Amino acid sequence: MKKVYYLKTCSTCNRILKELNLSSDYILQDIKTESITVKQLEHMESLAGSYEALFSKRSKLYKEMDLKNQELSERDFKHYILEHYTFLSRPVILVDDTIFIGNSKKVVEAAKQHIDSIS
Repeated sequence: MKKVYYLKTCSTCNRILKELNLSSDYILQDIKTESITVKQLEHMESLAGSYEALFSKRSKLYKEMDLKNQELSERDFKHYILEHYTFLSRPVILVDDTIFIGNSKKVVEAAKQHIDSIS
């Protein structure tokens, strides 16, 4: 499966999508208009190794809810991601059984190299 979970209104996500120059066989899911399902999140977690790896600590809500001063379990991370889309670190790029999470230069470059190598 080739899929990208992103936010259509996020300029960083849009820049990365443009940079990756994805073929038409990629499914793009705007997580604001089409919520992530439990099954989708569990699949991402199985590839990422934890829900925490998928969780964005840069989210505005993370700061507003003062979550940094709480001890969060894997169950909490899963709950928050399902509860509100801003808690998912974006974009999440799935290429078969490989996952790329977030927008750091290192992650984007690794995704680009992987995608180019299988094209």
